[in-house]
Amino acid sequence: MHAANADPAELDKFSAFASSWWDPQGELKTLHDINPLRLDWIRTQAGLLDGLQALDVGCGGGLLAEAMAAEGAQVTGIDLAKQSLQIARLHGHESGIQVEYECTNAEDYAQQQAGRFDLVTCMELLEHVPDPASVVRACAELVRPGGLVCFSTLNRNPKSFMLAIVAAEYVMRMLPRGTHSYEHFITPSELAAAARAAGLEVTALAGMSYQPLTRHYNLSRDTSVNYLMTARRPA
Repeated sequence: MHAANADPAELDKFSAFASSWWDPQGELKTLHDINPLRLDWIRTQAGLLDGLQALDVGCGGGLLAEAMAAEGAQVTGIDLAKQSLQIARLHGHESGIQVEYECTNAEDYAQQQAGRFDLVTCMELLEHVPDPASVVRACAELVRPGGLVCFSTLNRNPKSFMLAIVAAEYVMRMLPRGTHSYEHFITPSELAAAARAAGLEVTALAGMSYQPLTRHYNLSRDTSVNYLMTARRPA
């Protein structure tokens, strides 16, 4: 087993938010706002999800995992935050949408399930772990040859600091204060390098722009703050 690639303070932080995972007006409302765009991006990259074996790494309370399962994917979600997984399982019972949840890290899961999945998603996780490249490697191991890995994270530059931390957490209060640490943000070139080092081929990159008045996210060419990246494991 690998030593857990997790910051205990980060796990505590998200455990404290657990009860509000499925509240669209709660502390994690930004994830509700961004989820439709994440799902659209995955559909665009992978095509129909029906019948695909999909894994959501860092699934939290299950927002994206349930959305993919509702599209017909056979979804597994993994996370180390036990309280969030409890909420995910409870919501699955209420919604009737079937997702398999496991409390584990990506590195250990890759040792057990290497090459199992057609699609691996890792959204808004990399900026919260001590060693993001290790998670990228695990995602590359978990996806089958020819399969896709979809990442999303935050760029690191003065603009992202002002918008993702100062504006989002302190001015507009879109996120709880302390949600993000600027030093853990990852540039697209850094993520692409980690993906290539893990044996993946980067196939697509896009930014996400936010309209605060409508709480709506759109795809954008501007990757300076939030961005999405897709990579393929060569067949």
